[in-house]
Amino acid sequence: MEDASLTFKTISCAFTVHNALGHGFLEKVYENALRIELENAGFHVQPQAPISVTYAGKVV
Repeated sequence: MEDASLTFKTISCAFTVHNALGHGFLEKVYENALRIELENAGFHVQPQAPISVTYAGKVV
């Protein structure tokens, strides 16, 4: 799948969640809803996957 298509599908899922839930919930609610929407769209999702970030040669 092309990057533009992946981007479009991802943003569409985010807008679907936003339109359905509106604003005012805790971040975790939106995270869970977006995970469901992305999985329904055929994506494999790893919520809050650990990453390593370095700054000036040191892990932050």
